Amino acid sequence: MSGYRDLSLWFDTLDEDVKPRPALSGDLDVDVAIVGAGYTGLWTAYYLAEADPSLRIAVLEREIAGFGASGRNGGWCSALFPASLAKVARSSTRERAVAQQRAMNATVDEVGRVVAAEGIDCGFAKGGTIMAARSHVQMRRAHAMVEDERSWGFGKDDVQLLLADEARARFNATDVLGAVYTPHCAAIQPAKLARGLAEAVERRGVTIYEGTPVTLIDGGAAVTPNGTVRAEMVVRATEGYTPELPGFRRDLVPVYSLMIATEPLPDSFWDEVGLAERETFSDLRHLIIYGQRTADGRLAFGGRGAPYHFGSSIRPEFDRDEKVFAELHRVLRELFPTLGGAKITHTWGGALGVSRDWYASCGMDRARKLAWAGGYVGDGVGTANLAGRTLADLIRDQYSDLTRLPWVQHRSPRWEPEPLRWLGTNVGLRVMSAADGEEQRTNRESRLAAAFGRFVGH
Repeated sequence: MSGYRDLSLWFDTLDEDVKPRPALSGDLDVDVAIVGAGYTGLWTAYYLAEADPSLRIAVLEREIAGFGASGRNGGWCSALFPASLAKVARSSTRERAVAQQRAMNATVDEVGRVVAAEGIDCGFAKGGTIMAARSHVQMRRAHAMVEDERSWGFGKDDVQLLLADEARARFNATDVLGAVYTPHCAAIQPAKLARGLAEAVERRGVTIYEGTPVTLIDGGAAVTPNGTVRAEMVVRATEGYTPELPGFRRDLVPVYSLMIATEPLPDSFWDEVGLAERETFSDLRHLIIYGQRTADGRLAFGGRGAPYHFGSSIRPEFDRDEKVFAELHRVLRELFPTLGGAKITHTWGGALGVSRDWYASCGMDRARKLAWAGGYVGDGVGTANLAGRTLADLIRDQYSDLTRLPWVQHRSPRWEPEPLRWLGTNVGLRVMSAADGEEQRTNRESRLAAAFGRFVGH
């Protein structure tokens, strides 16, 4: 496609003239071929090239670096991992589950380190995340969340319960009764991170071929219309686009998340609302919302609710759903009534990858010459960095603390065939929305949400 600035606020506010790099122009032999120039592929290339500059590495991208979720997300470089500590422990051990979360926490600082070292101007601001409790049932949930974290050995340096006054001092939205706060998150401009990371890997000798769609990954070969790339290892780093590859159609489903952004807001608004350290924010409802104060003073705000499309279909028109945009605008005005008539300047969306058990994974099959990472369920900005470091170790046969983490070599079940996949995914979206309404009516934890949690194995 052309007109890449229309992809998101983040692409529209890039300083560069966005043009594709040259495409592959024939067969190629390399040591490592990486399919996908999003965060997963670029971080993997970065750490491989840093560890062994002699490696011949090629990144193959259908569009341009950062085209997918990496250039359209909410800009949370967080320590969130989609599977709970309890779930990770059930499939491994308590100690390994804690190690997984500690690695996620450290990942936020690792991204900050690389951003500084490489001079990537992506507005990295480690202000943490505030998850507001805006009802009594949400406040009970906040208490339970913090108590659960304490039971795993995480202290105040990792997570805190904020009571009403302290929460409002940071995040003065409507009806805030308290909040859960973690310092393990940074707000970023995601397209600038992706584009800057692409330049960093090129400086290390990696070649990125854009406008080069991969139609098949098989036995150490990445097949494109322009030629076949043969490698000792092919890395599948395609996240929400994975179902478009033969042989991987039911590994992940693409679920759409949509966003809106305001015009830059005056200092008087921020003096009232807070977010002085550019904390990312959400609340404790079931149907996820998320937001940040951008470096240029906008509110960038998103949420789930767009439907899953039959057959894991991905099309440009799915990036836009006027009903969802209108609902996001309504919720934003509900949170911040003093927005008044502030203009919404950008609306956009994109697909993220969801595994059947809501459990991200990375791994390698040496016999198949295949490595992979993904299934981030929307928490991929930080997790992809951990994936890149881990895959770099696995590919080089460097077994380390990272390669022993429990998500390594985890195998999620495949999604059901259609129409069961379409029914289950869309019912799940409706259940989460209905669960919030149920809690508003009853002021009790939703039974619907609990039932859906069992469906995804929480």
